[in-house]
Amino acid sequence: MRIVLVGPPGAGKGTQAVRLAKELVIPHISTGDLFRANISQQTELGKLAKSYMDRGELVPDSVTIDMAKDRMEQADAENGFLLDGFPRNVDQAKALDELLTTEGIKLDAVLDLEVPEDEVVKRIAGRRICRNDSSHVFHVTYSPPKKEGVCDVCGGELYQRGDDREETVRTRLEVYHTQTEPIIDYYKAQGLVVTISSLGPVDEITQRALGALKREKAEQ
Repeated sequence: MRIVLVGPPGAGKGTQAVRLAKELVIPHISTGDLFRANISQQTELGKLAKSYMDRGELVPDSVTIDMAKDRMEQADAENGFLLDGFPRNVDQAKALDELLTTEGIKLDAVLDLEVPEDEVVKRIAGRRICRNDSSHVFHVTYSPPKKEGVCDVCGGELYQRGDDREETVRTRLEVYHTQTEPIIDYYKAQGLVVTISSLGPVDEITQRALGALKREKAEQ
């Protein structure tokens, strides 16, 4: 299957992308991974992207699109892929359509992970990270440490990242509503959008998503 995954920050896209890609035996292609790989390997696209980033400028859509194109042309993506973080706006969605049309392939579904805005704020603003090891992550409500402010694993200090503060989260949501959410209507016009609730246990959300994707595929 060829799938685009969308949803607001805090919807669990990263977690679900990894799980769904494994279940469907297709590569998980995330924008963040694309940038990191191209920059670390010092590809021409990576050098170009870094030149914009070093100046504090946004990387142009054309560079992101070319990176995605290169990745989708690799052998492991021949039978499908799951795109996470791309397309990020309608212009990128149109460019992706043109690219796929040129290759003679099409998307099977756009999976929209739906979560109420207050829940997004609660999920992200409640995160606490260990200063000693950023892989030690806790949540004040869902997975609190035994002792407030102290990492259960190593005893390090837990802190709230600047990106996770409520006012920052609400700004990120505004950006999502303005830039990314319009692609849902764009894909709805093509009959590709499958919306599921991203509330509940992680395993339950994965099974919900797989069921919805399989129904969508069967109806095509």
